[in-house]
Amino acid sequence: MLTWFIYDITKNKTRRLIVKLAQEAGLYRVQKSVFFGDIEKNRLDEIVLHSEELIDPKTDSVYIFPMCKQDFKASIFQGQAFDKDLVTDEISAFFL
Repeated sequence: MLTWFIYDITKNKTRRLIVKLAQEAGLYRVQKSVFFGDIEKNRLDEIVLHSEELIDPKTDSVYIFPMCKQDFKASIFQGQAFDKDLVTDEISAFFL
């Protein structure tokens, strides 16, 4: 399932843990506080539960947006956009 994971975290320690959570789930960083990737539904559920435990709901925000592939393909990215193929695993490996 394609998923946007966006956060605004006040404490550095919590922010580092949220970043680690996103990276371990296989999401790609597309901006400083924005991750995106194709992950399984059960992994998404884990991210939701774990991020809820980490954040302070009075000061922090986490937004998780599942997105279907058809909507993603219709998305428009301008400027320093990320590589859509890399994020959706259509390019599975790079060889130097």
